[in-house]
Amino acid sequence: MAADQNEGHQQNSQQYELDPTFLNSRREAIIVFICWFVAMCWAIPYCYFNGYNVADPSQIPTTFGIPSWIVWGIGAPWVAADVFTYWLCFWFMKDDDLGVAGDEEHLSDAVEAKSE
Repeated sequence: MAADQNEGHQQNSQQYELDPTFLNSRREAIIVFICWFVAMCWAIPYCYFNGYNVADPSQIPTTFGIPSWIVWGIGAPWVAADVFTYWLCFWFMKDDDLGVAGDEEHLSDAVEAKSE
């Protein structure tokens, strides 16, 4: 019985090949989620321990006149996320060919006619 299920699963996996556009977008979404999760794991504990859980609020250290917990807990991850997004969008993401939309077929025919 188990051998039949494995054989059927192998046939299904051979019949269906995932679209490269789907694979690229899934990979990019996973990377963005991991980046978001890392930023969250930094920002929440850092802000809690350095901003919320303070014995004397009048003695909170400042950086450039802003409470340090905001600069390093919110500002720094925000800047890092901006740099990461710039890198992701301009150097990592792949531009996939999506084909021609149905209402644009006349335009592609005109381009092919010009090239001939």
